[in-house]
Amino acid sequence: MHFENNSFNDQQGFSTEDIVWAVGIWSVILTMSPVVVFYVLMVA
Repeated sequence: MHFENNSFNDQQGFSTEDIVWAVGIWSVILTMSPVVVFYVLMVA
């Protein structure tokens, strides 16, 4: 019964780890994008 509950939880759409990964990746992208834009404008 305990293993059935674990497999059911794994089959759900989003877990807390997925949300943490998504927030972390988006924060890195949003933090780095002004730096990349500034670099491109300075080089070009």
